[in-house]
Amino acid sequence: MQPLSKQMQNLEAFRELISTPRNIVITTHFKPDADALGSSLGLAGYLKKKGHKVTVITPSDYPKFIAWMAGNEEVINYEDYRLRGKTNHAIAHADIIFCLDFSVLARIESMAEPVRQSKAIKVMIDHHTFPEDFAQFVYHDIKAAATAQLIFQLIELLGDKDLLDVEICECLYAGIMTDTGSFRHPSTTPAVHRIAADIMELGVNTNLIHRRIYDSSTMERMKFLGYVLSEKLVVLPQYRVAYFTVTAEELKRFNSQTGDTEGIVNYGLQIEGVVMSVIIVDRPEAVKMSFRSVEEFAVNQIASKHFSGGGHKNASGGKTTGIGLEATVEKLLSILPEYQESLLAVKS
Repeated sequence: MQPLSKQMQNLEAFRELISTPRNIVITTHFKPDADALGSSLGLAGYLKKKGHKVTVITPSDYPKFIAWMAGNEEVINYEDYRLRGKTNHAIAHADIIFCLDFSVLARIESMAEPVRQSKAIKVMIDHHTFPEDFAQFVYHDIKAAATAQLIFQLIELLGDKDLLDVEICECLYAGIMTDTGSFRHPSTTPAVHRIAADIMELGVNTNLIHRRIYDSSTMERMKFLGYVLSEKLVVLPQYRVAYFTVTAEELKRFNSQTGDTEGIVNYGLQIEGVVMSVIIVDRPEAVKMSFRSVEEFAVNQIASKHFSGGGHKNASGGKTTGIGLEATVEKLLSILPEYQESLLAVKS
């Protein structure tokens, strides 16, 4: 673990910043996952112990399978227009705004402009590539497995590890566990395992967290998963690529809820020889894409170059607007020859 001083600008100034009670807003990226919500609620729990008034605002709703985290009941969804006045007031009058698990303001969608316009001090804590220059304090490390890992390290290096409790650590563990693919991705370093061990020693039931996230599907979601795997999977052995498509009609037919498509893309990588898997979903606002890969093949390059996205080397997102699902698939197929040599070179 590198000294925080190499990763966060002005550590002592930051320590001073949070030394007295402040009005704080914490936000994270659109469609929060377990790392986004876990790092937000874990940090919120810590800051409340320091005497701060904390409001967690998400740009959108998130899946039910992560809604068990401590503090979830106080999270405000920015898409709830009934609360828009309250949320905009909180953003405008905040002393500090923490921006977690994203490094580009566009990732918070309609919240971007209110956050940009706020006179609050901005603090970015993130592990994604190509950060924008919008925050006064930055703790950014692309080698970190999860933003939740950075939150744990920040608390530890501020000398406040004694403030960690089971509820805070449950949130942080959920973020680390999911972003490491249950500790199997290349980002799972010895430091990550040491943090997990520290969390377990505090009494966190890690088995329960795993079940809550991975073993809590509805019957409708299971039927949807079965349908997508049996009917919507396409494998292109000449490229070592698998992809799934999901139409708007199919989402409606299976009464798909927030989070129901999450994780499906990973099934493509379970096929022998597949190096890259993609799921393409027709959403009202855009055609959304999730990319996954193995070993050295970098899907974030494809996502950023061709599909207005980005992310990590082995896990990224992208989208298209205005061209529809079929044209998005055609675009994906048209660029594969460009990457064929690299895909075929990956060792199985």
